[in-house]
Amino acid sequence: MGSLCPARPGLRRRSLSPQLASGRSRAWPVLERRGAPGVLHAAAPDTGGGRLACVCLPLEPAVVIGSAQPASDFDAARLARGGVEIVRRRSGGGAVLVAPGGQVWLDVFVPTDDPLFDPDVGRSFYWLGEVFAKAIMSTFGDLASSADIEVHTGRVRTTPWSKVLCYAGLGAGEVTVAGRKVVGMSQRRERVGCWIHSMALLGERAPELAGLLSGSDAYRASARAVLEGVGLLGAAPRAGRLTEELLSLLP
Repeated sequence: MGSLCPARPGLRRRSLSPQLASGRSRAWPVLERRGAPGVLHAAAPDTGGGRLACVCLPLEPAVVIGSAQPASDFDAARLARGGVEIVRRRSGGGAVLVAPGGQVWLDVFVPTDDPLFDPDVGRSFYWLGEVFAKAIMSTFGDLASSADIEVHTGRVRTTPWSKVLCYAGLGAGEVTVAGRKVVGMSQRRERVGCWIHSMALLGERAPELAGLLSGSDAYRASARAVLEGVGLLGAAPRAGRLTEELLSLLP
């Protein structure tokens, strides 16, 4: 594995298993970032012009909304009562609840001169979706067969909820397991490359997001029904292993 980026406030060096000290992961410097979700989304770390993989570990809960999503989708009083911050990311899509232990969150930067960089925004997600699919199979093969795990390469699938809830739609490179969306992705392009933001949702906490929405009780109940059908169930004890598998499989 290549050298890690220098430590900064809110960042720390990642302690990786011995298997990551060799093999294909050598091309990917890995940075562990711990902090409040607002800090993790506020500014991207310096990539030095090359590849960078960031494992993000939020220390408190937050509703993370897309760059164009109105904050009014969520009830300020409900957020305050739950001690949940609302954070805006710089890439698109709907909202997701992030919390300690609630997801495996991986951001990767690919420079424009890298073989993995694809000018086609849709296709550019595919390789990372394949990495997630392989890592999920390796980590949860006793719970799902390879036939259950799919990387979406067709048209974007929208639903009445997908502008509000990230996991209610299905985009390029995103991963489903037995029909449940478990990996969401978004992208932000810069002159020198692109950031792909990816997250495997651990399903037990996913429905909590519905209770923070603005609107009627019936509206929140409908959202909860949607969110009960997403995320990896029973995955929390293996989140660390899934992270290690992801990093080891980066091409």
